[in-house]
Formats: sequence, C-alpha cells, structure tokens
Amino acid sequence: MAQAEFDDIAETFAFLDDWEDRYRHVIELGRDLPPLSGDAKSPATKVEGCASQVWLVPRIEDGRFDFDGDSDAMIVKGLIAVLHALYAGRPVGEVAEVDADASLRRLGLDEHLSSQRSNGLRAMVQRIRAVTAHAG
Repeated sequence: MAQAEFDDIAETFAFLDDWEDRYRHVIELGRDLPPLSGDAKSPATKVEGCASQVWLVPRIEDGRFDFDGDSDAMIVKGLIAVLHALYAGRPVGEVAEVDADASLRRLGLDEHLSSQRSNGLRAMVQRIRAVTAHAG
C-alpha cells in the first residue's frame, strides 16, 4: 500500500542525520524507478510548472490510482518516487484527501528544496489530483 511505502521513506529520513544524506537517498529512490519509454514522454504527459522536464503517465485500474513518471533531473526523479510512494495504489477517491504538504513536511523537503523544485513538486501533486478528480 502506498502509505506504508511512504512511511518507510519517512523512517529512513529520520535515521539520516543530514540533508546531504537525505538528498542522496531521494536520488537513489529515483534511480530505482524504471525509465519511461520515449513515446510516453509526450506533451500530454509533460507536467508544466517544473524547472526540469517531468512526465507523469497515470493509470487507474480497478478503482486504484497508479502512475509512472520520469524526469531529466535525478533529484526530481527521486521526488517522483516519493510521490509514487505517497499515492500509488490508493483508491481514486482517496487521492484528493492526501495532505501532500504535511506528508512532505515529515521528510523536511519543504525546508531544503529550492523554490523552483518546490513549485515543480506542487505542479506534480496538482496533476495527480486533477487526473483522479476527472476519474472519480
């Protein structure tokens, strides 16, 4: 379940003493994501509002939300992995109820991301919410 995976990330962050270690961990999470195929990287899947190139490809199966994502920036790909842990597998109707800001504060991301990265993260969350709002 998505929340358990996110809780694991939060626990790992709690053990890591400094932001550099946390930053490296986010990048490692991104490395574990499979890359999107070239045809999945289209204008329809591109997330506007991100400084880096970001693509999210949503799927809804059996009433549950999931998505694949990719970015040309390693830290952003790691942020996609964090969002995947937060949202993937949830019933579509629950996606809008997730307090992404509070969840990401648990990781301290709000304090350590540049304003451009924070804006991009918000843009990804908005895309996820928009997709599920139209599906529900």
